Amino acid sequence: MTDLHWISAFLDAQAAELGAADNTRLAYGRDLKDFTDWLATRQSDFTQVSRDQIETYLIDCEAQGLARSTRARRLSAIKQLFRFTFEEGLRPDNPAIQIRGPGRAKKLPKTLSEAEVDRLLTAARTVGRGSDRLRNTCLMELLYATGMRVSELVSLPVAAARGDPRLLLILGKGGKERMVPLSSPARAALSEWLISRDASEAQAREKGSPESRFLFPSRGKSGHLTRHRFFQIIKDLAVASGVSPDTVTPHTLRHAFATHLLAHGADLRAIQTLLGHSDVATTEIYTHVLDERLKALVLDHHPLARKE
Repeated sequence: MTDLHWISAFLDAQAAELGAADNTRLAYGRDLKDFTDWLATRQSDFTQVSRDQIETYLIDCEAQGLARSTRARRLSAIKQLFRFTFEEGLRPDNPAIQIRGPGRAKKLPKTLSEAEVDRLLTAARTVGRGSDRLRNTCLMELLYATGMRVSELVSLPVAAARGDPRLLLILGKGGKERMVPLSSPARAALSEWLISRDASEAQAREKGSPESRFLFPSRGKSGHLTRHRFFQIIKDLAVASGVSPDTVTPHTLRHAFATHLLAHGADLRAIQTLLGHSDVATTEIYTHVLDERLKALVLDHHPLARKE
């Protein structure tokens, strides 16, 4: 088997056994293709590569200026590949098993203030054509109300939104399902968008087009609004609302959801469940908000705190 055959077999196994998302498999594929190209320049391949070569590759990645998170992801892909090839008997050993990665730098997530989110929501309701306003308002309200990942949001099935639901069933990473509650504004935006969406779909059926199963349909290959298109929409809303576009992405709204919940007293475990994090350690990055709240409580309420 060639290196590309190994990569293909590994990615197929990821999809079949672990339910890995398409975006995850695409990222692993790109990382492993880069590694096999690097090996080819040194007349080596997956059957021959040693631990020393893998470590040299990681050093080269660092010398190229790749971010720590990128290097950590590449090593993760390599380690999972060789664990798979060892378990499948494609190699008698696992050359990556003892390699320690660079880890991930713990940085505070970029987020938005409550006032900035309000301005974005106002722009969604007022900018663009009627159907676009309804769609954009629904997108923004759902994202801020639930903290969904952008891939989860744009691929929502319309069946999940029928009947004025109080809860949405979301299919997350690894095929894991979770329930998230909807706020009243989100439910109202969803109801208004469904009326417009269904009318457009009825017109499309009259012209012979099949009905979409997605809440945010598109005539593109995926059948639903793409992540890239939503990224463009949210940047346009940032410009219209006077919020710096550099600070606004779908992921910063997800961070805002978690940060604002925690600031208003929500439990960290509950936020972990709502975000779909498998490990609470991933959610703990938001505790900087809790630290600030505790500090304010002490300064405001402790009898010995000095007040100017």
